[in-house]
Amino acid sequence: MRRNHEIDYQIHGEEMQCVEIELDPQETVIAESGSFMFMDEGVQMATVFGDGSGQEQGFLGKLMSAGKRMLTGESLFMTTFTNTVPGKQKVTFAAPYAGKIVPLDLMQFDGKIVCQKDAFLCAAKGVQVGIEFQRKLGTGLFGGEGFIMQKLEGDGMAFVHAGGYILERDLAVGEVLRVDTGCIVAFTHRVDYDIQFVKGVKNMVFGGEGLFFAVLRGPGKVWLQSLPVSRLAARILQYGTTRGKDEGSILGGLGNMLDGH
Repeated sequence: MRRNHEIDYQIHGEEMQCVEIELDPQETVIAESGSFMFMDEGVQMATVFGDGSGQEQGFLGKLMSAGKRMLTGESLFMTTFTNTVPGKQKVTFAAPYAGKIVPLDLMQFDGKIVCQKDAFLCAAKGVQVGIEFQRKLGTGLFGGEGFIMQKLEGDGMAFVHAGGYILERDLAVGEVLRVDTGCIVAFTHRVDYDIQFVKGVKNMVFGGEGLFFAVLRGPGKVWLQSLPVSRLAARILQYGTTRGKDEGSILGGLGNMLDGH
């Protein structure tokens, strides 16, 4: 038996996805601020202080929950959407950038998933959205996600979003996967997360891939994204504020003429 609300869902789209949640009477879904798209007339929206899980806690507990969310860069408040009429009602949420929405049934993953700070989209009421501290100093300083990641706890459905295409990998006991630090979306709680220096001076200085790998060691499951939003933003900023690599050369000028610039 689940303690969290049981919700049905359907994911629409290919690259710009949204998730449609079907709510039975008095069922509730919690969502990150800014993810709402549209809803049926019988759905009532409310803004709540804290993680929106609905678990009994006093003002101090709610304050601590909201403070933890601030550490992950999220808002102090979350939004709840409750079906207040007898029939089924639907509410839809959209990802903030091009990519995929990943449905996670927390009951299938021992009740806990660790994910990158801005990955959470929405979840069934009862799912707790908290923080996961990285215990290792090196991982916190150089791991790309810092000391703090999000954790989703409960036994209901949760949805996270990521950029580009999503790859899932099941790691056996002791199996190691080295990943670009920005490409991690989420992993199950038994996966060990650490960092490793890129070997070779030429690779470190001229490789252009950074100085560190994220090292994920099984057992467990990991979700990886092909296009981290930070990488996309950096490329857009590069083209918008600086000249291209060869723009100062004759070949670069010729290329710009051929491109129509």
